[in-house]
Amino acid sequence: MKNFLLTLAAITSLILPAFAQEAQPPAQEAPAALESSDKTLYSLGYLLGDNLKKQLILTEDDLKAVSQGMRDSLLDRASQTDLAVYKPLIAKKYEEDSRKILENRKIEQNQFLQALAKNRKNRRVAIDGGRTIYINTIKEGKGKTPSKDSMVKVHYEGALLDGNVFDSSVKRGEPAQFPLSGVIACWGEGLTHVRAGSKVKLYCPPETAYGDSQAGLIPPGSLLVFDVELLEIIK
Repeated sequence: MKNFLLTLAAITSLILPAFAQEAQPPAQEAPAALESSDKTLYSLGYLLGDNLKKQLILTEDDLKAVSQGMRDSLLDRASQTDLAVYKPLIAKKYEEDSRKILENRKIEQNQFLQALAKNRKNRRVAIDGGRTIYINTIKEGKGKTPSKDSMVKVHYEGALLDGNVFDSSVKRGEPAQFPLSGVIACWGEGLTHVRAGSKVKLYCPPETAYGDSQAGLIPPGSLLVFDVELLEIIK
């Protein structure tokens, strides 16, 4: 098969590990009504598109060209272009579009943070290095607050600003335990302002989380939103 689908291979390599990384409920046999080849392949195409749009800026007309290239490759037809010439241009588009997507993400998140700051329900907390997080207390616990060296037991769910969940102890059905010294700054310092027994939302700007690095299912420069229940301070 021709290797025009450098793009498809790259995206697929992101999708398949993502299924392994994402917290999944116990496997259940799909109902016979769902076991349709067309719908399975449609779902694959949808996921490919979902990942592609996170890396490239494409118009509807652009998609027609991408679709034609995919069709020709999958049907073992000769490429309509000189791939040696266009591979560097593909790489250039990825680089330029990724930069634009990151810039747009930061603009959207800054607007979101400005709105958070105006809402009195959100407590602004300054952490080391002049960085800021926001904590919205849903339920106030009566326990003590942990220190930066504490081991804690929590239930949590982490999502991107668009609501896509990337990790969840709730879905796994088992609380997580970890030292606050070994997690992102938003957690490590943010939870020192939360009493045991509390349920909170933690709003973590990129500089308090993973910065401009890709972290599993988390795109570069992402603001993260965590629903956290601090169950226990273990030590």
